[in-house]
Amino acid sequence: MDFDLPLILFIAVTVTGVGWLLDWRLNGAKRKGAIAAVETQFSHLDEQQKKEHEAYIAASTAAKTQPLWAEYSQSFFPVLALVFVLRSFLIEPFQIPSGSMIPTLEVGDYIAVNKFAYGIRLPILKTKVIPITDPKRGDVVVFFPPNDKRYFIKRLIGLPGDTIRYSNNVLYVNGVEIKQEFIKSRVPPYPVFSKCAEYGEQYSVMTELLGDTPHIMQKCNRPTELSIEGTYVVPSGHYFMMGDNRDNSADSRAWGMVPDKNIVGKAFAVWLHWPHVTDVPSFSTAGVIK
Repeated sequence: MDFDLPLILFIAVTVTGVGWLLDWRLNGAKRKGAIAAVETQFSHLDEQQKKEHEAYIAASTAAKTQPLWAEYSQSFFPVLALVFVLRSFLIEPFQIPSGSMIPTLEVGDYIAVNKFAYGIRLPILKTKVIPITDPKRGDVVVFFPPNDKRYFIKRLIGLPGDTIRYSNNVLYVNGVEIKQEFIKSRVPPYPVFSKCAEYGEQYSVMTELLGDTPHIMQKCNRPTELSIEGTYVVPSGHYFMMGDNRDNSADSRAWGMVPDKNIVGKAFAVWLHWPHVTDVPSFSTAGVIK
């Protein structure tokens, strides 16, 4: 089951905030008066005596006691509000659940996503209210695919107006071939999920240059269905996304272009690798995402 975590967090912040406010309006003055009455009753005691006087301690505790719901609201609201603001406007953590971005991102990597890189958006509604910069070719982006409420992460290949062609595992942007350089061969690490393994092939790990920064990607030595031939025109206000694991990625080749309103943020760093709860967390893949 997929949970809408931002919505759940917003509801939690609202409920605890309203609870805290209600207690302050309904019980705050009464509680303050009760505390003042206790202090008046025991005004003959100095501070050290108050710490040891059982009657004063019992009366003071009773006067300060809040309803349980108010106590929980006051305790949780500041923490929830801080988390909500951080996740909504600044940085949000994600875990990589699949191998579609191998070798750039491994299964179990925990990444940090810049939520304001492409503009400030209203939580829940996802409406951009303050534009900052536009997504750039080559960025690793978190987004919602068309007609899907799950988070995806892919590399941005095509900008609005671009013509993208992918032919025999070679990328062309507006008719220009994107050069690839061989690094090494790689045996599929997860054969059960690998198209290469189905074909009895290995991966070729390559560097590819999009914009000014080269990145690594891998392709099956024998192109699979989505990698044989395809031409795509990116409409206005949309982006073309592809996984770096080119033959094992459901991306814009399968489900189309991503509208700007579905962009969540830019992935910029890996800070932890922890594929399963039974594994030992490590920092083996930690670093800047290129």
